[in-house]
Amino acid sequence: MSAPFQRLFDILPYYLEKYGDKPDMVAAKEKGNWVTYSHSQFTDHAQRLACGLIADGLKPGDKVILMANNRPEWNFTDFGVMMAGGILVPIYPTISEHDLQFILKDSEAVYAIVANADLYKKVKAATAGTAIRDVFAFEGTDGVQNWNVLLDKGKANFDLAKIKAITDPIKANDLATILYTSGTTGNPKGVMLSHNNLVSNFYAARHLTPADHTSRALSFLPLNHVYERMKVFMYFYLGTSVYYAESLDTIGDNLKEVKPHIFTCVPRLLEKVYDKIVAKGQLQKGFKRKIFFWALELGLKYPGQGKGGWWYNFQLKIARKLVFSKWQEGLGGNILGIVSGGAALQPRLARVFRAAGIPVLEGYGLTETSPVVAVNQLDENDARFGTVGPLLEGVQVKIAEDGEILVKGPNVMLGYYKRPDATAEVMDAEGWFHTGDIGEFVEGRFLKITDRKKELFKTSGGKYIAPQMIENKLKESRFIEQVMVIGENRKFPSALIVPAYDFLTEWCTRKGYKFHSRKEMLESEEVRKRIREEVEQVNKSLAKYESVKKFELLEKNWTVDSNEMTPKLSLKRKVITQNNQALIDTLYGGEE
Repeated sequence: MSAPFQRLFDILPYYLEKYGDKPDMVAAKEKGNWVTYSHSQFTDHAQRLACGLIADGLKPGDKVILMANNRPEWNFTDFGVMMAGGILVPIYPTISEHDLQFILKDSEAVYAIVANADLYKKVKAATAGTAIRDVFAFEGTDGVQNWNVLLDKGKANFDLAKIKAITDPIKANDLATILYTSGTTGNPKGVMLSHNNLVSNFYAARHLTPADHTSRALSFLPLNHVYERMKVFMYFYLGTSVYYAESLDTIGDNLKEVKPHIFTCVPRLLEKVYDKIVAKGQLQKGFKRKIFFWALELGLKYPGQGKGGWWYNFQLKIARKLVFSKWQEGLGGNILGIVSGGAALQPRLARVFRAAGIPVLEGYGLTETSPVVAVNQLDENDARFGTVGPLLEGVQVKIAEDGEILVKGPNVMLGYYKRPDATAEVMDAEGWFHTGDIGEFVEGRFLKITDRKKELFKTSGGKYIAPQMIENKLKESRFIEQVMVIGENRKFPSALIVPAYDFLTEWCTRKGYKFHSRKEMLESEEVRKRIREEVEQVNKSLAKYESVKKFELLEKNWTVDSNEMTPKLSLKRKVITQNNQALIDTLYGGEE
């Protein structure tokens, strides 16, 4: 069964027909108050922008850069550019100067629209030698060209017949957007996605999303990433109201204000939520503390598929009433489901949140697959802990001889922009996209990701190591925030560990250890011994050749700003290795 429309901008008339002029199609907090935009206001902004761009000289196929935080104007621009026949090229606001200059040149974009004066200056400074004709900002005065200039031009030249003349010839398989993936090495590659790539993907996942036209979604993952953008298109298709969080720092407050029914996130956020909950439990006294940790242990053993038996289920009912109901309250009180993607979710978190009545629907996909390939579902018969669930309707997967996951379907990209060589490297003659991920099927239908093909390494003894698998196990420890397993061409694996400093500091205080700096803390024999215990615990579940023999503790977290993580929060392994080469050499000194 195919979608009732084929192009992304067709969502707007479909929405009006199905849900009417809903008063809160999108919303954001402006100067301390939630401001909502109805469908008619949304459409008006998009059409005015389209007419403004056309009047200003935008031609069908021209590229437009968008660099902004999540906000209604982001959506107005997305739809407005499409309706003018343009191709949107969204960019992370935190992008490095080098990557920004590369994308401005490579995309051949003629306009850039940004959030504020700071980004305006950042883009302006990078436009030399590019095709950029003009830069506009949603906010800012004094030397900053406001995007109202385009909206006013659109109002003065408003002509729906012109928009229709441009959009009528656009086909489902025509290019809709270019998304640059910030690879862990080399220059970014522009992933070309068609209207059908995205429409087919959200339509195939529509019934898996616990939301409808009466629901609210909170959005905070960057819209310039395909994951959140596809979800927002789906929310519009379902008539779900989209509320944009102010920032990552205000999510807790915004959850309580909006009381959403659904949100998407990355596993790191759920880890932080879980750690915060456990830290609060640690502060409880006496009977309350006992009840909290009894419920927590019960949740961590949640088997799924109703396999707990009557006694377990009876206890779970009590735990949900006494403890887990407060978890739901902390998330606003209405959560029907959380969608998780972008990285591996620890199975224990999937278990404990399901037990708490807050199902986490972990999925898997890539920018090149628009993005969803597989997803765990609400029905526990269609979900398995430790996997990314069954395949999405219409998507095919086969496992190559070397274990690589290959994908085929209407969601697979058109190719890399101006890079037929790079496209040929990942697309074979039969149309299978080679993901670079290693995986297997559990029970014949649940896809399990075991590692990244490029990240597998071999020890000097010839044994292959899957670092991500070991890293995910280590990150289950409350003492460990970030970790990178190393050991290519070495005798054994080691690890660079960034401790979870909030928890470690609290543990040190509890134990009566006093330190004046992180450096002093990390040099402490007590701290090293305690983290060694965590590493040894994980080693028990690993083969001898996989065991982490040595580790080193690092003072500073790896961040996007330090260029040690991609904007998607993947480790830049080469950069981290280079930055810590002396330490790594010391780690292996005398052992090789």
